[in-house]
Amino acid sequence: MALRDRSAPQPPPAQHSAIEVLVVDDSAVIRQRLKSIIESDHRFRVTLAADPYEAVAHLSRSVPGVIVLDVEMPRMDGLTFLRKLMKQHPMPVVMCTSIPDRAVTALETGAIEVIAKPDWLNAARLPEWSAGLLESVRNAARAGKLPLREEPLRGGGDPRHSADAVLPHVPYTHRGVTGEPLVVVGVSTGGVQAIQAMLAGFPADAPPLVIVQHMPADFTAAFAERLNNDSRIKVEVAEARHHDPVRRGKALVIPGGGAHGLIRRHGASYRVELHEGPPVCLHRPSVEVLFRSAAQAAGPAAAGVIMTGMGDDGAGGLLEMREAGALTIAQNEASCVVFGMPREAIRRGAAKYVVPLESIPRTIMGWVANPDAGTWH
Repeated sequence: MALRDRSAPQPPPAQHSAIEVLVVDDSAVIRQRLKSIIESDHRFRVTLAADPYEAVAHLSRSVPGVIVLDVEMPRMDGLTFLRKLMKQHPMPVVMCTSIPDRAVTALETGAIEVIAKPDWLNAARLPEWSAGLLESVRNAARAGKLPLREEPLRGGGDPRHSADAVLPHVPYTHRGVTGEPLVVVGVSTGGVQAIQAMLAGFPADAPPLVIVQHMPADFTAAFAERLNNDSRIKVEVAEARHHDPVRRGKALVIPGGGAHGLIRRHGASYRVELHEGPPVCLHRPSVEVLFRSAAQAAGPAAAGVIMTGMGDDGAGGLLEMREAGALTIAQNEASCVVFGMPREAIRRGAAKYVVPLESIPRTIMGWVANPDAGTWH
């Protein structure tokens, strides 16, 4: 199966036309349900394909802005199609699967977002799932630099919770003994490949790292295992558990979907705590909560890194870290899949340094070696 070569520049979509979303799924019922959900946002119009072969036929006539792709299909599975697509004509893809290992593979292969399949019989959970699907499609459109018109908020304002809903704001106070160096990382859309590249740049004795990657529940364990088995990565990687100690040479990934991850001081070292609470900045776990807890627990002994992702989760927490004396870093626009989270952190003055992805480990290790130098990149 070959895709038509469209290496020549394509004209951008008209500013006020709906963005085309191609849904590829072998179930006619599911295709129609996805179409109904996606088109509830009038900024999108949906076309349908029953399998990758129909999708290729459509791609020969029209280039959609986003593809929503099922994994399990009889004539060709979605992952095989995704690999071919990313080699011949990369475009923003949202993958639908409930199998964690396949979800991580999809993200590594180039999918912008992965969303777990819903239980279509559980009517109570479908509105939440539908909202998540729409947000994933919007993230994919933005990652593809498509002209997605911003919509005004409805219902009297932004209902989001701040970090106060989980952890009250308390300025850092010096305890007389400076803790060991600690690195906290927040990342969202495009983060799987970014985290792989960042961790590969650290030596085996790197300072402890704690990571929030926006990812559906049950997927982070497979993601951490994949990282731990990557021969390029010298540090140990695991999914965090409640009260796990953080230690040199190890990266902990906060579990997706269920609870927020916090850093707590434990003598001169730290441990991770998992706390229930509402979504903060629309996410659970939230980067905002992780960063605020690091500011309070570690102050100038912490380094905060905000990387590729849509929205503003973590921008306020990174500013609190900088105010507490921490090293604060934002990934630069050129190396981001989506520049939303770093951009907002930079706009608020939270990032002391703005560096390419490949420079993040070197900047942190320079700070660890000489924290009083004042410049490390």
